[in-house]
Formats: sequence, C-alpha cells, structure tokens
Amino acid sequence: MSGPRTIILGASHWHVPLCARAIGEEHEVVGISDEDVSFVRGLAEAWSAPVEVDWRSLVDLPDLGLAYVFGPHSGMAEKCLALIERGIPFVVEKPLGTSLAELVQVRKAAEAAGVPATVPFVQRGGPADRWLAKAGRPTYQRMSFIAGPPSRYLDNGNPWMLDPAAAGGGCLANLAPHFVDLFLQGSNESAENVDSRLSSVLHGAGVEDHASLIITTPSGREAIIEVGYAFPGSPLKRYCSYTSAGEAGFASVDSDGSATFTTLDGATESAVIDLDSDPLYDPFVRRVAKTLEDGFRGLPTLAQLEDAMRPIWQAYDDHGGREDGRP
Repeated sequence: MSGPRTIILGASHWHVPLCARAIGEEHEVVGISDEDVSFVRGLAEAWSAPVEVDWRSLVDLPDLGLAYVFGPHSGMAEKCLALIERGIPFVVEKPLGTSLAELVQVRKAAEAAGVPATVPFVQRGGPADRWLAKAGRPTYQRMSFIAGPPSRYLDNGNPWMLDPAAAGGGCLANLAPHFVDLFLQGSNESAENVDSRLSSVLHGAGVEDHASLIITTPSGREAIIEVGYAFPGSPLKRYCSYTSAGEAGFASVDSDGSATFTTLDGATESAVIDLDSDPLYDPFVRRVAKTLEDGFRGLPTLAQLEDAMRPIWQAYDDHGGREDGRP
C-alpha cells in the first residue's frame, strides 16, 4: 500500500467494490466504517484496515490525507462538514445529502476552508460521452438509463436506498445526476427551466422507480433525461441509449453499444462501444490519486454537482416537495 492515509466512510455502498482495487493500489487505507460491518469485512481484509461502526472515530485519526464519503444520503453532509473542519480532502458520492440546501452548505464550507473535494461523475469522458461529443455542442440531447429493480439494494447491503428519508429520493436522485451533468458540461450552460414526471407505479416502493426530466437552458438548448429502476434483474444489468444533435451533426448510441455519427453533409460512421459504466470507477480513483496534490484539478467540483442537482431537487419540489427528505 502507498499514497495518502485514507478513510472510507459508508463502505458497503455498491460502488465501493468497483473502486476497491484502485483504492488499495493508490491509497493507504487506515480505516473504514459502515453501520453493518458484516458487509465490509472482505474489504477490510483486502485493505488490511480496521472497521468501525461509527465513522466519527475515524475522522480524528492522525495524518489523514484523504477520505471517501459514501453511505446513506441523509448522513453525507454531516460527514463532509466534519472532514472540512479537519481540513481533510474528500471524494463524495452524489447526491451529497437529501436537499439542495445541504449540498450548498457543504460546498460553501469547503470553499471557505480551502478544502479540496470532488465527485465521481464517472460518465464524464467515458465512451458514451466521447461519442456524443462528435456531434459538437448539443442543441438537443436525449439520454435514457434504466437500471435494475430497487430490490437489488436489499441484496447488496444498501436497504436504505428504499427509504425516502435516508435516500432523499429514488432513481431520479440516484441516476440522473450523471446525465444532467453531461448535458450541462457539453452545452456549457445552466438549467433554466425544468419539467418533470415521477412514478412509482411499477414497484410500488416508497421511492420513484421511473422519472423523466426536460431541461432547457437560457439559449433554448434542451435535454430529455429518462431514468428508472424498471429493468429486470439480469446479467444485462440495465438498458441505456443516448442521442445528441449538435453543431457538427447527430450522434447516437444504442443499448448494445452500436453507435453512429452522421455529419451535417450526411456522411455516417459506425462503431461499437462499451456502455458499461462499472469499469469507469477504477480510472476515476486513479485520477483522484494523481490530482490530490493539485486540489483535484480537472475533476468534477462541488459547484458542478450543485448545478446538476439543482434541477433534480426542483423536480421533487414540483411534485409535492419533501418533508424530512421524503419525496
């Protein structure tokens, strides 16, 4: 093990195994926490790190250089603020809290204290993002990402994802931030108008299992973003497809990875690309290690997370608001 002394808070999160190898190779893990230690014993053994139920016992370990913040969304802001108070740089999963207010509080505190922070928006620079970029700055974009049923969170040690108070929402808060971020980054604008639909009809859970956003920018650029927990449990994992119409032409990617790009003069090129987002977490961790000393230069910022989450939290508010994080 090498690299900064690192703690992992909320280590049973389903993304942690996707990061585990890179974390072990790039960082010196000195402690991990989770409310149910039975789900993280394998990670603790792999990293030769002690496990604590209470994350607060880890943030005061000496000479910490980095922290990863996972776990229930309702506890994220508290963890981040504790790290900021101690001057510890951190990586935090979206959505960072159960409200825009929590995210803004953390963002302002980190900026005021000069504590670096970044967010694993792993779709940035990934195969789908690079292909859509062929179309140029998007005028109209459509992105659909339909993951497996919400019951999978009961099986992978994250039952809190079905608790609206702990998760803050369902598929919209969980999946849409990636794609709102891609559109805003590609268009280099902010969301001005937001229309939305949320539904929990398919599974009847306390969180929505299907959601659609229509985001319009000040110049009239538009994105339609559909996310859901509507795909069956399957080795295929998910359905996804993307299109983008821009100043250079029209790019599209289907769920099987078949991709086409048609230029304005009608010439078309085709390819097959890998749309599985799971492999994108390993290189993100390695970029975290590479940029830590430069304050995560070039990686997503909390301000950019705020931009992506603003239309999402607005959508929840437009559908009746939230009481104690409950959509």
